[in-house]
Amino acid sequence: MGAIEGTVALVTGAAQGIGRAIALRLAADGADVALVDLNEDKLAGVAGEVAALGRKSTTIVANVSDRAQVHAAVAQAREDLGSLEIVVNNAGIVQVKPITDVTHDDLSAIVDVNVAGVVWGIQAAAKAFLEHGTKGTIINASSIAGHDGFALLSLYSATKFAVRALTQAAAKELAPHGITVNAYCPGVVDTDMWVTVDAEMARHTGAAPGATYAQYVDGIALGRAETPEDVAGFVSYLAGPDAKYMTGQSPLIDGGLVYR
Repeated sequence: MGAIEGTVALVTGAAQGIGRAIALRLAADGADVALVDLNEDKLAGVAGEVAALGRKSTTIVANVSDRAQVHAAVAQAREDLGSLEIVVNNAGIVQVKPITDVTHDDLSAIVDVNVAGVVWGIQAAAKAFLEHGTKGTIINASSIAGHDGFALLSLYSATKFAVRALTQAAAKELAPHGITVNAYCPGVVDTDMWVTVDAEMARHTGAAPGATYAQYVDGIALGRAETPEDVAGFVSYLAGPDAKYMTGQSPLIDGGLVYR
């Protein structure tokens, strides 16, 4: 029996990459999972993988930058799966651009997803937990870029620093209700997002394709790129009973790249 057997978790950005890995790990640990993303076709595939693990799921198409859609997704998860104990605000986007070239539209686009999406996720989760007397768990996606600002990733870094601040503030507000709020800070993860980062870095710096990725991986103490499953294992810990005395924290899970 898994540590979170019989619980229900909601994961945003669950159609691929880290979100998919988190959803599958939580299902393997015994949770039913509400899968939230914009990509309906890929969501269906992940739902099939959850079913193969013997757990139930529901798929919800929602844009996390829209407050009403996030609140509706949380309500639907409860209705479809019967309860809700864990919310993982994983969805996010990246931008690679010199800070001197950043536009208002660039700023609005990434803040709407990476910051507002987490605000709405925390808010909707807390509302549901408080209404039902649930001592729930909220888990947010930050990054190594939430501990160190990275060149050409100024806006992304700023949003991930903001997630750490939101995590701390929400943890303090919700602790009296037995609700914990933590974040996870991955490093260089072998996903489509890093393919995009590498390509954009190459365009701005003139580096050969793959060179930026290789440079970052070479700096990892454990000697390899991170996998989505590495991240999911840590999120599983944050979601489980062993982390119940932990709140307001944003630990690094990066193989030894950034140290705090």
